[in-house]
Amino acid sequence: MTATGTFGLSSEARNLHWLLSNLVEEVPGARSVAVVSSDGLLLLSSDPAQKAGSAANNRKEGPKGSSADLATIVSGIGSLTIGAAKLMDGGGVKQTMVAMEEGSVFVMSISDGSLLGVNTAPDCDMSVVAYHMALFVGRAGHVLTPELRSELRKSMESAQ
Repeated sequence: MTATGTFGLSSEARNLHWLLSNLVEEVPGARSVAVVSSDGLLLLSSDPAQKAGSAANNRKEGPKGSSADLATIVSGIGSLTIGAAKLMDGGGVKQTMVAMEEGSVFVMSISDGSLLGVNTAPDCDMSVVAYHMALFVGRAGHVLTPELRSELRKSMESAQ
């Protein structure tokens, strides 16, 4: 379900791919998920609409069907909310949600400055999305070292 294969990756990278796939499978209405580095680069992506032969094919695709589009959106929302929080002396941004007529986008901060973004269907249960995002962030945050981020970037680049 991830955009890249996990062959040849470290166990930490394979675990993150598994966590991301699990998030999409466990959250009803999840369309696509992306992890974006603090500098806006796509690190991990899961697009259930691309998995051939699965029930996920009945789901509406993510933004333009592209994980790069979701990464751009997540990075932009993250940057905007961080700037707004600074202007309002609000401290760090933990989570942002944008509700639209045809879906929602959730963005959650990961401890290293990376962002987790989830694009969902309009009828998703927001509390389930937030819960699974928090689980991912809690499990992934401490392993996203500079070395692992570099490995993930290279695996995404080689897949394109």
